[in-house]
Amino acid sequence: MSAVDTFKILSEYLNTNVLVKLKGGRTVKGVLKSYDQHLNLILANAEEISSKGNNRSLGLILVRGDNVVMISPAP
Repeated sequence: MSAVDTFKILSEYLNTNVLVKLKGGRTVKGVLKSYDQHLNLILANAEEISSKGNNRSLGLILVRGDNVVMISPAP
């Protein structure tokens, strides 16, 4: 898949809930507000999802693209 295809798919996720898996095993869920060519993401109403069930509210955050492993629509 080319970078153009990736960004076209990401544009479909704008203003919807996404699940972002990060390096180090962390997972963040939030509304995708913006992204750039480096895959830096702006997420609104973000929360860190814990495997233990105690999620942590983060608010508006910037996720650096070099930490992103995967982005998917949130369930």
